[in-house]
Amino acid sequence: MTKLHDLFEQQGQSPWLDNLRRDYLQNGTLAVLVGQGIRGVTSNPTIFAKAIEGSTVYDEQFADLIGSNDVEDAYWDMVVDDIRHALEVLRPVHESSGGVDGYVSLEVLPSLAHDTGGTIASARHFHTLIAAPNLYVKIPGTAEGVPAVRTMVSEGRNINVTLLFSLERYDEVIDAYMGGLEDRLAGGADDLSAVHGVASFFVSRVDTEVDRRLETLAGQESGAIPTVLDQRGSAAVAQARLAYQLFEERFASERWRRLALKGANVQRPLWASTSTKNPDYPDLKYVDGLIGPHTVNTMPDQTVDAFLDHGTVSRTVDVDPGGARQTLDALGQVGIDMADVARTLEDEGVASFAKSFDELIQVLTDKAAALSAGH
Repeated sequence: MTKLHDLFEQQGQSPWLDNLRRDYLQNGTLAVLVGQGIRGVTSNPTIFAKAIEGSTVYDEQFADLIGSNDVEDAYWDMVVDDIRHALEVLRPVHESSGGVDGYVSLEVLPSLAHDTGGTIASARHFHTLIAAPNLYVKIPGTAEGVPAVRTMVSEGRNINVTLLFSLERYDEVIDAYMGGLEDRLAGGADDLSAVHGVASFFVSRVDTEVDRRLETLAGQESGAIPTVLDQRGSAAVAQARLAYQLFEERFASERWRRLALKGANVQRPLWASTSTKNPDYPDLKYVDGLIGPHTVNTMPDQTVDAFLDHGTVSRTVDVDPGGARQTLDALGQVGIDMADVARTLEDEGVASFAKSFDELIQVLTDKAAALSAGH
C-alpha cells in the first residue's frame, strides 16, 4: 500500500493524475500509477499540446489521418484515441468504486468558454462519441459555462466544471448541479444515482496572483512592507478551505437531502493547479493542506512523486475554519480584492488554454505541410 492508497482509504480523498500522454498508455506508466493509487486522470488543451509537441509517438497516426482530415479534425482524433485508451485503464477503478472514481476528463474547445450553446453542443458530442460511463467532459466555470453545466446534468451527463477561482462562482456551480438534478427529476427521471460531478477549484494560481499584488502593494507603501509581505502564500489554501465549508453546507441542506433520497451523488470539490509554482514554498503545500473526505486532488507527475516520497496523510481541509476566513479578511484589509483576482485568473486561464490550442494547431499545420512536401 502506498500513501496514495492511504489518502483514499484513511481520508476519503481521491488522488488523480493531472496529465495524459500517449507514451504513458503505451509503456504502462499510467497502469503503474493506477496500481500505486491514482484513481482518475484529468487533461486540458495545454496538457495535450505538451504531449503532442514534445513527442514523436503521435507522428505515425497524424500522418495517416492528415490524408483525409483537416488538421483540427486530426487533432481531435488523436486526443479521443488517448482518452479512450485511458478510460480502459481506469475502468476497473470506476467499477470497483461504484462509479465514484476511475474518470478521465476531456475539455471542450477553449474558444467555447463564453458560448453557452456551443459548449452544450460540444459536451453532448463528446459524450455521444466516446460513450463511456467513466468520461467527464470538462466545462469552464465561466458565467456562460454555468447554464451549460445545468443543462448537461439535467441530461444525465457527467461533468467536470473547471477553472473555478472564486467562492461566488463555485456557489453558482453547486446551484447549477443541484438545479440540473432537479430538472432531471421534473423531466420524469426517478433515479439520479448514475449522475456524477466534480467542481475543479484552482489553487496555486491564486497564490501566484495574490502574491504579485501584495508585492506591488509593498512597493507602493513602504510602511506596510512587513505586514503585507507576511501574507504571501496565505490566500490559496484559505480560499480552498472556505470552498470546502461551502461544499459541506450546501450538501447538507434540505434541498440536497431531497435529491439524495433519489440517489443523487454529491458534486465533489476537486483541487486543481496543485503543483507549487513558487520554489520558496513547500512542494506539497497544496496537497498536504487540503486533505479531507469527498474531495479530489489532481496532481501533475512531480507532485505525485513528491507525495509518494514525503506526503503527510492527515485531515487538514477543515482544521481551522475560522482561520481561513480571517486570512481572506486580512488580505482584504490591505487592499487585495479577491473578486478581481478571480476575474483575472479566469480570463488568464481561458486565454492560456486557447493559446495552447492555437499554437498546437499551428505546429500540426506546419507538420502537415512538411509531410505533404515530402510526398
